[in-house]
Order: sequence, then C-alpha cells, then structure tokens
Amino acid sequence: MIDKAVPDVAAAVADIRDGASVMIGGFGTAGMPEQLIDALIARGVGDLTIINNNAGNGEQGVAALIREGRVRKIICSFPRQSDSHHFDAAYRAGRIELELVPQGNLAARIQAAGAGLGAIFTPTGYGTLLAEGKETREIDGRNHVLEYPIHADFALIKALRADRWGNLVYRKTARNFGPIMAMAAKTTIAQVAEIVPLGALDPEAVVTPGIFVQRVVQATAAALDAAA
Repeated sequence: MIDKAVPDVAAAVADIRDGASVMIGGFGTAGMPEQLIDALIARGVGDLTIINNNAGNGEQGVAALIREGRVRKIICSFPRQSDSHHFDAAYRAGRIELELVPQGNLAARIQAAGAGLGAIFTPTGYGTLLAEGKETREIDGRNHVLEYPIHADFALIKALRADRWGNLVYRKTARNFGPIMAMAAKTTIAQVAEIVPLGALDPEAVVTPGIFVQRVVQATAAALDAAA
C-alpha cells in the first residue's frame, strides 16, 4: 500500500544532511512551509544551499535559517527588502554566498530541471553583469543568455490538502513555486493542512501529482513540538 504520510515534521526532514541543496517554496510568506523550516532548524543541519524566491522576512522561515548560520549559499531573485536584516548582516560579513537570478529565470531554470532539459536560452539578463562569462546567442534577431537548470536534493513546499499518495491541492496564490520545485528535487516534502482519504480530492484540482512527492505531513502545533 502506498502511503507517503509521515507522523510529524521531524520525521519529514530527518534525512536532510549538512551540505544539502534545498528548494523552499513561497513568495514572501505566502506558501512558505514554516513548520518544515522550523523542523530543519531544530535538526541542526548546516552548510545548506537554499533556493527560494527571496532571502527571508523578519525572523521566520528562510530568515531564521540564515540567522542560525545554517545557510552557506542562497539562490534567489529578491534578496533585499526592508526586513531582510539577517541576510544583509550575513552577506556583508562574508558568511553567505549569493547567486542572484531574475525571477522569471529562476522559475524557468527550476522548470527546466523538472522537465529534464539540459539548458535554456533566455533574453533576460543579456547585457548585464548577470550575463558575464555566460554563452550568448542571437535567436530570431534577439540576444539570449544560456542558463542551466537548477536542481535540488530536497524541496520543502506547502499545500492545502494531500492524500496518502502525495497528490496536492494548493490554496490560491500560495501555490507559487511549489509545483515546479516538486518536479526539480530528488525528494519533495509537502507540509499540508489536511490529509484526506483517497478519492476525496477532485482530480481536476490536483496541481502536483503524487509521482513528484515523496512525503506529506499534516503540520500541526503538536507536530511542530515533536521537532523541538
């Protein structure tokens, strides 16, 4: 019997090791898998490469990982904002490496990994510092830059509901990067508000099929306490 549900968030992240590359879903706090991130912090791993849209907000999520000194490198499109003080401090002190990727390129490179592509050409970034040292090509009269897919060892994402096979339904814009990250990682772990019986999800509403998900966890206050 296929059952991808795990008992708590601690069990969900138990095999994430030092030096892993980890995609984390979310656009700011929308769709951010807060409890999985907290469980990862509680686990104590470090030297992580984090792939995320931004470099954290305030004291939670990715910002908390950076605050605790767990992140060696971050690949993101929006590293600085009014409350990104933990990233700012770490970057200025030379404690964290930044790979800045325009948001469309970030999504396209993650999608390329999920689709099994070797590389993509994109016009975004051509003629800027972001294109230095990269192959360029003129296609249909427009200059493009060669970019490579972004893969990860793990993806931590948040969905609204799942069944035990790992099929996922998202809530509105909280969907953002979750579906493409699920396809680009070796192991995808989904934090959900509810795990429902097989057949309870409308197949037309399933965005991420269970084939791309290895674990689902119903994240509750009790599950978070188990990670501490």
